[in-house]
Amino acid sequence: MACRISELVLDCHDPEVLARFWCEVLDFMVLDRDEGDIEIGPREGFGGPQPTIILSRDDEPKNGKLRLHIDVNATDRDQDAELERLLAAGAELVDIGQTGEEPWHVLADPEGNEFCLLKARLDPL
Repeated sequence: MACRISELVLDCHDPEVLARFWCEVLDFMVLDRDEGDIEIGPREGFGGPQPTIILSRDDEPKNGKLRLHIDVNATDRDQDAELERLLAAGAELVDIGQTGEEPWHVLADPEGNEFCLLKARLDPL
């Protein structure tokens, strides 16, 4: 037997803002709300091939770079078109010392959490 990642938990100041952002990015929907936390995930709900994300309210300031970040790949367009879509959704490009030759873009969500847009396009689930 082995484990599967079923949920990712992201502490944040404003779960509503991040829920809207990540639902737009991942084509997720709100699955549950509980005491200020919001769980988002695929339309099929919890337990499918994709983990859900719990956005958990935390008023502590973010200190430095996250030790874990999310990588995303476009499913229905090329990387340049997906970059434009993510920027329009509220992502910002982030400079963490890239050379400009990398096949990925480093971005941040509306609360400054870094994530990468990779070049390869994946088939949708």
